[in-house]
Amino acid sequence: MNNANIVKICMAYNKSNYYKKIIKIQEITQMQKHQHGLTYKEIYYKHIEEQFNISSRTYRTYLGIPAKRELKKLQEAERLKGQQLTFNF
Repeated sequence: MNNANIVKICMAYNKSNYYKKIIKIQEITQMQKHQHGLTYKEIYYKHIEEQFNISSRTYRTYLGIPAKRELKKLQEAERLKGQQLTFNF
């Protein structure tokens, strides 16, 4: 077994970083919308496009994702998974 296969076996995938990125984008959007009254299009071109390197379609999709709720569910599932592995004697 070579090193590439070992890395693939050891790495677990979850969407926590994906949801954290979406939350950050949503927070920037909310702040710019309320403080400066910018439109979503202006926010995308001035603040999001360069920093996150995503398309405008992806940006609009991210705004519709309930990322905080999904991240909380993911963290709760990981917490419960950790409890299942412990023994309480």
